Parts: sequence; C-alpha cells; structure tokens
Amino acid sequence: MTSVKVKAKTDDVPVEEKLRALYFLQQVDSKIDKIKIVRGELPLEVRDFEDIVAGLETRVQNLHTELKSLEDSIAEKKNVIKEAQLLVKKYQTQQNNVRNNREYDSITKEIEFQNLEMQLAEKRIKEYKAAIISKQEIAQQTEEELKSRQKDLKFKQKELNDIVSETEKEETDLLKKSKAAEAVIEDRLLNAYKRIRSNVANGLGVVTVDRDACGGCYNKIPPQRQLDIRTHKKVIVCEHCGRILVDAEILVGTTEKK
Repeated sequence: MTSVKVKAKTDDVPVEEKLRALYFLQQVDSKIDKIKIVRGELPLEVRDFEDIVAGLETRVQNLHTELKSLEDSIAEKKNVIKEAQLLVKKYQTQQNNVRNNREYDSITKEIEFQNLEMQLAEKRIKEYKAAIISKQEIAQQTEEELKSRQKDLKFKQKELNDIVSETEKEETDLLKKSKAAEAVIEDRLLNAYKRIRSNVANGLGVVTVDRDACGGCYNKIPPQRQLDIRTHKKVIVCEHCGRILVDAEILVGTTEKK
C-alpha cells in the first residue's frame, strides 16, 4: 500500500490531495475491517461469558447468604425451644406450690403455651432444614455451572488475546496511518466518507472505476464522468450508490511511508 504526504487540514489543500488521502484512508480502513473480521464475534462472546459468569457468581453468593440465614434461623428456634423447656420446668415446679385452682389453671395454660411454642419451633426447624437441602442442591448445580462457564470464558479470552496479540501491532500502525490521512481531509468530506462507510455492508466509501463501472455498486459510469474523475479536480460520487469515485491510478507515484 502506498501512502500520502500529511499536510495540515486546511481549505487550501488541493482536491487531488484530498482524493488521494481519501483513497488511501479507505485502503487503510479496509485492512482494519479485515482485522476485525478475523476477530469476528469473539469480543461479544467474551463479554457475554463475562456477564454470565458475573451473574452466576452473584447467584452463588446469594444462595450461600440464604443458607447462612436459614442456619441462623434454626439456631434461633433451638434457643426458643431451650427457653421454653426451662420455663416449662419452672412452671411445673410452681404447680406444686399453688394455693388454689385459679393459680393452677393459670400455670397450666402457661405450660401449654410453651409446649405450643416448642412444637411451632420444631416445625419451623424441619421447614428450614428442608429448605437448606433444596438450596444446597441448587447451589451445587450453580457452582458446577459456574466452573464450566469460567472454563469457557478462559478459553474464549485466550483465543481473543491470541488474535489481538497477532494483529495488535499491525492495527496500531494502521490506525496511525488512518489518522494521518484524516488530517488532510476537511471535516465535511471526512464526515461524508464515514457516513457512507457506515451505510454500506462492505464498508467501502471510496471506490475506483473498474471496467467503466462503479467499484461499489457496479453500475456503468458515463465516459465524460470517467474523464472528470481522472482529472482529480473535484469530488465525484456515484449517482447510484453515493460512493466517492476515484481514479485507480491516483496513488501512483507516491512513496511508501516508513
């Protein structure tokens, strides 16, 4: 690939120089596009796996928090049972010293109430233990899925890192050349080029005339229009697809940038 001489961005830059910079910029951007194609969907896949792993980690953490809460609840209910047992013993002792039926009935009701408290606490303990077993199974399954997803993520990250390391230097050099070419092109023309690139599938905003046809949409270019293109005196776009048209020989004679 040949390169362009970098000048300050100014309205005094000749149209031919702008066209040369545009065509060179297109060649550079096309190479960058190819690098991104090589990477394919890997960056998105890596982000998806990162989101999945983060979600599973949060779920595992929440499950362990819930398990701890259930264990604390069991411990609390066991304390309730112990306290109720102590009260029952206390009330039974008091029953032996009652002076009338009224006191006896009152203490009996307290004993019955504490027995109900113990039964309710034991029922809750059984429920909590059943919930623990269920959540432990879910936690185990989630942890196994997390380990599997972490392996997948590690593999995809390595795959992406290998590709990035292979293309990083080339992409960095290409990006520098792209910025250098952009420095020659006025903002209005540069924005038009970028808009065209974003609207076409192959990313070609600047194309050459090939066999009397537009190199983008392959529609025929009239002879007079081809002549205007070869003179490099003005920016000409394809009447059919809107791409900027240049002469294939526009970079001939320029030197390779070191």
